[in-house]
Amino acid sequence: MKKLLGAIRIGCVMIGVIALGMVILALTSAPFWIWYGLGIKKAGIHRPPDFIVVMGGSGMPSESGLMRCWYAAKVAERFTKAQIIIALPGDSADKSSSINGMKDELIFRGIAPSRIMFEDSGTNTRAQAVNIFKRISNIEQIRPSSLVIVTSPEHLYRAVLTFKKAGFLNVDGFPAFEKDVEGDLSFNITKHRDRNFFLNLGDNITLRYQFWSQLHYEALIIREWIALLYYKLSGWI
Repeated sequence: MKKLLGAIRIGCVMIGVIALGMVILALTSAPFWIWYGLGIKKAGIHRPPDFIVVMGGSGMPSESGLMRCWYAAKVAERFTKAQIIIALPGDSADKSSSINGMKDELIFRGIAPSRIMFEDSGTNTRAQAVNIFKRISNIEQIRPSSLVIVTSPEHLYRAVLTFKKAGFLNVDGFPAFEKDVEGDLSFNITKHRDRNFFLNLGDNITLRYQFWSQLHYEALIIREWIALLYYKLSGWI
């Protein structure tokens, strides 16, 4: 019993140290730059793609789904001969499904329906890569196809490596980066004399916004690092 209690104490101390470290790190810009590094490590379109693969994200409508569709439409406008493959598990026969929601979003942004295909059976990046490779191999039997993957920044590095491991030779990546607010988010507290304020945080952008954004980046990074380790140990990358 004493050993168990001792192990619990040690575990609690370790969790506390990790949590404190994450809070301190969130007061810096380091989490953003680590997240940004995952997004640009395999980014870039080095050849006209035959296919644009849009990874499904969190469904539709969602922040990741809408962002990926927005960027995929931009890439599709640039490379008008490329076919678009939406990779998201779901019922493609259901018009209200998320995968059809992504298709509708692309059509709304000017992409012809005839250019859009579905990969609706794979439930992870590895399965989607394998399924798409099989499908494209049946379509393009003469030459190896090139493709560009559109996905969230933290997912792009793993996605590109996974598609290459699945058999693709020419894989590019396009990260769906969000854009910052251009305006000044500070406010003048003296304009609110009708209220009593505990702290004057009007000019403290770090505490009001950036700290929470850095914590969010930390969660994305930790999740992705664990996924990368799992994929590496599984031989998928």
